[in-house]
Amino acid sequence: GVVALGVYGFVATLQPDAHFGRILAAYGGVFVAGSLVWGVVADGYRPDRFDLLGALICLAGMAVIMYAPR
Repeated sequence: GVVALGVYGFVATLQPDAHFGRILAAYGGVFVAGSLVWGVVADGYRPDRFDLLGALICLAGMAVIMYAPR
């Protein structure tokens, strides 16, 4: 798992898009929230208020990175 994650991180540095960091941030925010949704749908997991708050914070951070005026 560590090797796969390392390779994934290395390959991300090779992307030619100057804004790839923003794209990766968007993926991360959606991944966190999507993981909770998947847990609810596939495993019957019941997220508590801190799970939901954490996912909202991730999505809010992603929105700032992606959509802040520059």
